[in-house]
Amino acid sequence: MDLERFPSGKFDTNELVLELTMSAYNILRMIGDESIGPGHPMKHPVKRRRIGTVIKNLVMMACHVTKHARKFKIGLGGSNVWRKTFQKVCLSFSCL
Repeated sequence: MDLERFPSGKFDTNELVLELTMSAYNILRMIGDESIGPGHPMKHPVKRRRIGTVIKNLVMMACHVTKHARKFKIGLGGSNVWRKTFQKVCLSFSCL
């Protein structure tokens, strides 16, 4: 998460940065836990996904966003092997 050093010398600022980093880390862990299951494009069975893998494969995924009739659509492409996992994660978090 790139927090080897805190950005400020003030404790209140560093506390806020640390709390935001903890929230981001926990959200990424929830996404990684939700992406495990049948249908994921991995060769070997996995018990957990690393944070870097979640960021690389699910967060930084290339897509095409289209706005039409006041609705947004996300096009993930047909050759992307992570699109079904992305759709599963989105559907599981959409009812929250």
